[in-house]
Amino acid sequence: MDPINARSRTDAAASNGLAVRVERRRRLSPAALAVTNQKVRPAYSPIVITGVVRAADFVLLSLIGVALYLGYAARIDGFNWRYIEAILAVAAAAVVCFQAADIYDIQVFRGQLRQMGRMISSWAFVFLLFIGISFFVKLGDAVSRLWLASFFFVGLAGLIAGRLLLRAVIRRWARDGRLDRRTVIVGSDENGENLINALRAQDDSDIEILGVFDDRNDSRALDTCAGSPKLGKVDDVLEFARRTRIDLVLFALPISAETRILEMLKKLWVLPVDIRLSAHTNKLRFRPRAYSYLGEVPMLDVFEAPITDWDLVLKWLFDRMVGAFILLLVSPVMALVALAVKLDSPGPVLFRQKRFGFNNERIDVFKFRSLFHDQADPLASKVVTRNDSRVTRVGRIIRKASLDELPQLFNVVFKGNLSLVGPRPHAIQGKLQSRLFAETVDGYFARHRVKPGITGWAQVNGWRGEIDNEEKIQKRVEFDLYYIENWSVLFDAYILLKTPLALLKSENAY
Repeated sequence: MDPINARSRTDAAASNGLAVRVERRRRLSPAALAVTNQKVRPAYSPIVITGVVRAADFVLLSLIGVALYLGYAARIDGFNWRYIEAILAVAAAAVVCFQAADIYDIQVFRGQLRQMGRMISSWAFVFLLFIGISFFVKLGDAVSRLWLASFFFVGLAGLIAGRLLLRAVIRRWARDGRLDRRTVIVGSDENGENLINALRAQDDSDIEILGVFDDRNDSRALDTCAGSPKLGKVDDVLEFARRTRIDLVLFALPISAETRILEMLKKLWVLPVDIRLSAHTNKLRFRPRAYSYLGEVPMLDVFEAPITDWDLVLKWLFDRMVGAFILLLVSPVMALVALAVKLDSPGPVLFRQKRFGFNNERIDVFKFRSLFHDQADPLASKVVTRNDSRVTRVGRIIRKASLDELPQLFNVVFKGNLSLVGPRPHAIQGKLQSRLFAETVDGYFARHRVKPGITGWAQVNGWRGEIDNEEKIQKRVEFDLYYIENWSVLFDAYILLKTPLALLKSENAY
């Protein structure tokens, strides 16, 4: 046997073995795998949808009123800004009345007669109110009656046409599961059956129950709970949630099972989902305001998913718009760095590395290559240290100034798997000595409840570069969790503006 070939095969096998070990996932039950193998589309936020419909109603009515005014009344009597003010006031009043009539609700959008009747009566009330106000302030003669009648009927026709289109779109999204909250129940016993039956008894419920999990393997845990299969133990929920979309975790355990609940919450709080405790079978009752409700089923909120609904929209817009601007701004610098990397050592300019993304998913992150190509470390199994021989001459400069991170703007603007600001994405093989980061810090994976970022709160507070002791990784996680709990667009902007100053303090970056 050729010793060189034998050694290369051994190295390849070791490399493959490492990859297998890194990508190894917890084994799920056949029932759980059947659920995870189903094609699931991303969900749409009902809060965002109803907000968009409100804005669309206001814009539609305003455009109809202005178009009719410019096409008729303004041509006869000349342009008058009071008409524009009145049109905007009528459109705003219509939205307020629609809200008071409970029209802005996903379940109402699915119906037809219910929303049409409420909308017509509300639109008529707005016009009666407008006519009454015009009479009392003696503006009746100044308002064109033909324009007013046209505004009422054309506006009503526009609203009806818009609602018919919206109804078709909402029903299609409902069929595709985009409006459902995919839910798992913890507790496969009588309490779990009662909760599932109570949820299924709700009219127009958006709860889709995927199955149940239980921390027990004895006879107390049912294999089938009210027709829903038992998918595994509580430890399996983490892996299950990383293979398919979960929006809600409901505990069907009595409040008296405090010890069991706390033990399970310690495992599940790292997930980016809402976690609630069912209160419908508990004899202990709190004030009504202490509960949230799924239909009529009372719940106690335990953990909420961070950055959802409009916050998620704002962060998406901030990332794409500001990210595109920064990318355009630094493109000359990136071109110079790319040229320097290419001239300094053979190999590709960009380096792709697997890192942890949102919800512990594996993502490809782009960087400028700073190590010699034949010594690249895609899994980051060996941390770069001071005077590391693997780092090129140009690599030392760009790593010190974090210029090697600039290609991650492509991840932000084009791929969307990174944010400008967020917990830094650690390599999947990141270690402190011989222990993985997740084995070193409790709740480490809670930093993956949001998308990772190019810069973060930990980095601007000095916690960047080499991790060679336990305090450094603990502080990073501590600052990351603070960021997640206190996120705002202004907080993101503050961190982004502070990042260049933080890069000047680069004693830990090699």
